Amino acid sequence: MLEVDKQYTISEVAELTSYPPHVLRYYEKEFELEIPRNESNHRYYTYIEIELFQYIKSLQDKGFSNKQIKLILRSPEMLVTSNEETALTSISSQQSIDSIELAREISVNLQEVFFDDLIKILENNTEYNEKIIKELIEEIIALRNELNSKERDVLICENAKLKMKFKEKSYEVAGLKEKIKRMESNRSFFQKLFKNSR
Repeated sequence: MLEVDKQYTISEVAELTSYPPHVLRYYEKEFELEIPRNESNHRYYTYIEIELFQYIKSLQDKGFSNKQIKLILRSPEMLVTSNEETALTSISSQQSIDSIELAREISVNLQEVFFDDLIKILENNTEYNEKIIKELIEEIIALRNELNSKERDVLICENAKLKMKFKEKSYEVAGLKEKIKRMESNRSFFQKLFKNSR
């Protein structure tokens, strides 16, 4: 999935489109594409340019020549057949093409093709998909069991700590009771002593 705000390098675009960098540079001139450049005058690509290259590739795969693709890119209203180029609507030279809208249309078309292909792949590989789903279920169960056993270990440790604290507090309470007893016996001793002295 292409990131809308990301600026891609030519090598990243080459990987995404399967066009080597020199072909991307050639197509930039061939199709008169306006590839943005940074302050250092290096090319960078956004999702719009990448989708445009993917559209060019899909047109090439359908058998269109570079001359025909150039016409389509300039005027998407042109219907280009393999033998002739026929204009469905005439476009005056003053009219400009909204490249953002064109990129959106290309994106939608590519998305439809992708999902159609994905559905075919999924339908043709039912057994393989079931196997993968079963493996995923087994992995999830194993992870859940591991998590449960770790939680149990943690609870046992916490329980042991609480027992130790309880014993410590019990000893403290016993020590305090002993002190109170001693203080009470000392007090009664002093009370007797003062009674006798009167």
